[in-house]
Amino acid sequence: MTPSRRIQVVAEDVAFGESPRWHDGRLWFADWGAREILTVDEAGTKELVLRVDFPAFPMCLDFLPDGRLLVVAGRDGRLLRREHDGRLVRHADLGALSRHPWNDIVVDGAGNAYVNNTGFEFPGEKFRPGTVALVTPDGGAREVAHGLAFPNGMAITPDGRTLIVAESYVGRLTAFDIGEDGDLSDRRIWAELPGSAPDGICLDEDGAAWFAEVPGKRCVRVAEGGEVLETIEHDRGCFACILGGADRRTLFFLAQSWGGVQASIAGAGGRTGQVLAVVAPAPSAGRP
Repeated sequence: MTPSRRIQVVAEDVAFGESPRWHDGRLWFADWGAREILTVDEAGTKELVLRVDFPAFPMCLDFLPDGRLLVVAGRDGRLLRREHDGRLVRHADLGALSRHPWNDIVVDGAGNAYVNNTGFEFPGEKFRPGTVALVTPDGGAREVAHGLAFPNGMAITPDGRTLIVAESYVGRLTAFDIGEDGDLSDRRIWAELPGSAPDGICLDEDGAAWFAEVPGKRCVRVAEGGEVLETIEHDRGCFACILGGADRRTLFFLAQSWGGVQASIAGAGGRTGQVLAVVAPAPSAGRP
């Protein structure tokens, strides 16, 4: 652990925490093992928002500009929307674009959702490159990027012009320009991260990115170009992170012991998932 950063345990007894988002004064996250979406406040009080009946590995989330929740039913090839009255309805069909699991999601200020696809069945199949799809507010979906080495966490810069994608299998953050129509272009390396496997990511006002990493059991803050600015180490795999809190400068991250997909989802060895927090050097920026 970085000496200047004291890790606070906000909540425990999580089966498999992923996809944290700070929204409406609370941290929202998915518990893939319990098939639940929950919130937790800064005092550690958890509240169940939604329990689903579909396979929840993966199940990621984000919010439309009007506050409605979007949920990726990754193995069903569906993007769902939770209406203000609590109903869960279909927002878009992604199955026609790929039969492989859909993973992370980030929504821009116009309500366009970017959702990425692993490109192969994980675990179980030989690696194939993944893709990113754009879902427009009317529910239309199209592929806007391909050839990504296990796309994972994604973030949009504060000006709304750049999408950054973590490629877990090659240890880098990759950037794309976002066009007026939402299409992606000018693919380039934002940061090379040798020896790393970046998972969930978020951005801060200094222009840096945080990424969570499972094998390294850490969260890392990097500048564009790849300079490591700070590392926060933990005793178990770190899967995703987000900046939030009242002043938007608390780094929340989700961690749990990793024993493979089935063991982790089933909670073999107990529910080791935690919601953790540290004070960050700069507040959040961009989306999510």
